[in-house]
Amino acid sequence: QVQLVESGGGLVQAGGSLRLSCAASALTFGSYNMGWFRQAPGKEREFVTAIDWSGGRTEYSDSVKGRFTISRDNAKSTVSLQMNSLRAEDTAVYYCTADGNFYRMVMYHKADYWGRGTQVTVSS
Repeated sequence: QVQLVESGGGLVQAGGSLRLSCAASALTFGSYNMGWFRQAPGKEREFVTAIDWSGGRTEYSDSVKGRFTISRDNAKSTVSLQMNSLRAEDTAVYYCTADGNFYRMVMYHKADYWGRGTQVTVSS
C-alpha cells in the first residue's frame, strides 16, 4: 500500500522558514511526479508546487514563486519543500502528492496518491 508521510510542519513567525519533507513507501518513486498542495481553513485546496520524476522540471504557483523550493532525492524516496519568507497567508495544511502525469497535477490539480498532511502555521 502506497504511503506518503509528511513531516516538518509547525509554528513559525512571519518572515521565517520551514522545511517540509515527504517520505514515500511502496511506490516506484523514481517513476512518479511529486507535488505539494495546501488547504487553509474555509478555503479550497490549492496547488503549491510540483517536480517531475527526474527533478528536471518544476512548477510553482504565483503565490509561492521565489519563496518556496521543491526538491527530490530519488535514492531516498523523499521530496522536500523549503519555505522561506513565510507569510500569514501561507498558513494551511500541506499535503504531499504523487502522480504519474506531471501536467495532470499542475493543470488539473489531480493526483493518484495523497499524504495525510502536516500543519503549517505562520504567526504575524
